Amino acid sequence: QLQLVESGGGLVQPGGSLRLSCVVPGSIFGSFFRFNAMGWYRQAPGMQREKVATIRQGGSTNYADSVKGRFTISRDNAKNTVYLQMNSLKSEDTAVYYCNTDPSSLEWGQGTQVTVSS
Repeated sequence: QLQLVESGGGLVQPGGSLRLSCVVPGSIFGSFFRFNAMGWYRQAPGMQREKVATIRQGGSTNYADSVKGRFTISRDNAKNTVYLQMNSLKSEDTAVYYCNTDPSSLEWGQGTQVTVSS
């Protein structure tokens, strides 16, 4: 079963940066990746999962207001990888980050923990 693999999280101080990666494994599913919009989502403790960024097949992007101007989503179709560059991180960005299609249609992966704290 197709499962996404997120990585790149960690502990960072407020104002710091992280770059998250999401790999869609398996050459069989490469074409699927190319024809779906992809999104980054996050879930903070006690909160519902929310979408923070989307990138469409043509490369256009959308961001949640809370991350606009600080986060950048990108994709490398040749590597079946979606990235999330996060700058000027705030404590409220602390969450587990996931990627999925947009709208979400795949089994959720393990996610990657991002903790912003001094």
